[in-house]
Amino acid sequence: MTTALPAAEPAAGPRARRLPRAAAFWTLAATLLAFMAAAAAPSPLYVVYQAEWKFSATTLTVVFAVYALALLAALVTVGALSDHIGRRPVLAAALIAQVAAMLLFVTADGVGWLIAARILQGLATGTATGAISAGLVDLQPPHDQRLASLVNSATPGIGLGAGALGSGLLVQYAPAPTTLVYWLLAALCALAVAGILAMPETSARRPGALASLRPQVSVPRGARGTFLLIVPSLIATWGVVGLYMSLGPSLAAGVLGVRSHLVGGLVVFALMAASAAAVIATGARRPRPMMIGGSLVLAAGLALTLTALATTSTPLFFTATVVSGLGFGAAFLGAFRIAASLAEPARRAALFATVYTLSYLAFSLPAIAAGFATTHIGLRDTADIYGGAVIVLALLAAGGLLLRGSTAGNPPQS
Repeated sequence: MTTALPAAEPAAGPRARRLPRAAAFWTLAATLLAFMAAAAAPSPLYVVYQAEWKFSATTLTVVFAVYALALLAALVTVGALSDHIGRRPVLAAALIAQVAAMLLFVTADGVGWLIAARILQGLATGTATGAISAGLVDLQPPHDQRLASLVNSATPGIGLGAGALGSGLLVQYAPAPTTLVYWLLAALCALAVAGILAMPETSARRPGALASLRPQVSVPRGARGTFLLIVPSLIATWGVVGLYMSLGPSLAAGVLGVRSHLVGGLVVFALMAASAAAVIATGARRPRPMMIGGSLVLAAGLALTLTALATTSTPLFFTATVVSGLGFGAAFLGAFRIAASLAEPARRAALFATVYTLSYLAFSLPAIAAGFATTHIGLRDTADIYGGAVIVLALLAAGGLLLRGSTAGNPPQS
């Protein structure tokens, strides 16, 4: 069974009154959940914004792109900062920026403010991601060295799904549909600041903070061969998330003819809920079979998705979405568990920043290209090309692991 490195001891601090380690661990998990829910919350609202402010599909792509690019910029610059100045100050600053982004969404009265809010949100999320992932590994209980990988893998899916579904419900049924969800998320993030400040610090201050801000991705030299094995899985899995997050609600409305804002949120929720279920169900398995099986299920799910679009079958579309989500969850957990075993505590945030940089590149760049392609070749053809490319990547990910032999992708047990 693959395990993460032993949890680091909290760095000594001047205050004795801190949350217990278990409470601090789940505070971090809840904070990650809040960031992911906020990331998905605008998705069901894009159609509303587009109708109200009369902007094109290309402009909508820009709104999507600036979030992803801002997130990536933060990951490759401040992604390792918490290894040097501590987890708590980095996370507190990221949460304050996230609250400010939610307030920008509330006051936005045009696409320019929408873009500004997405940029700030991307910077906040990218700043927090590496620190949260590393902090979860630091704080996981010594008797369960798989817990951090499980939470790191399941929580993004749960958060993205809950954010999309909750936003869809509020848009469809609640008053103030374009602001209420952001007020709620701002309040949640403000509460999270208090929780983070009450945590024990798990990363002692050490030199090199300014040097760590140089744009870089970092994988320990001795771990690079193993790390390369997980790259195809990262690209295929997060490519599927990009497909559903960018085109899912539009496909439901434009191809399947389902106009409800709630259905747009349900599409994303179905994918992410299935991914979380797969993570929980496969948590005890070794990572190599998880990545192989998950990649094959992912390819099958996407093939079903394209079939559903060709036949305009809404039930098949949702079934295919669930199958794709199951594949995403299993494959990503296998990849993440291997990554968690590759770095010593002082380098964890840098390695996780690299994992998420690759993941968000796979999530964002194809989706940005798809947004531009939609204006030229249409939604349906774009989905066919995008889905076909991800199917090929998923099959390559499984094939690469099979060709490397039975021990590839299974780090030593600890």
